[in-house]
Amino acid sequence: MARIAMARHILVKTEAEAQRLKQSLERGQPFEKLAKKHSTCPSGKRGGDLGEVRPGQMVGGIDRAIFKGPLNTLQGPLKSKFGYHLLEVFFRG
Repeated sequence: MARIAMARHILVKTEAEAQRLKQSLERGQPFEKLAKKHSTCPSGKRGGDLGEVRPGQMVGGIDRAIFKGPLNTLQGPLKSKFGYHLLEVFFRG
């Protein structure tokens, strides 16, 4: 059976903006609300929900974070060619 993960993220243009959002999340702001307001990814409309992700679907560093990083922990800012990501992985099977 293929490996899958469930993840959500917020994508922004600058590292400074990602750091500000990370601080807001650490102070208890809802991930979904911040994703809807700030994320430049189409997933932002779904509160940052990426749905089921399989290995190789995301760009390199984000793919590694999803499949090798910690579960249920805010990761980032992670840089990709698209910008800076804040990422949470809540299931890996």
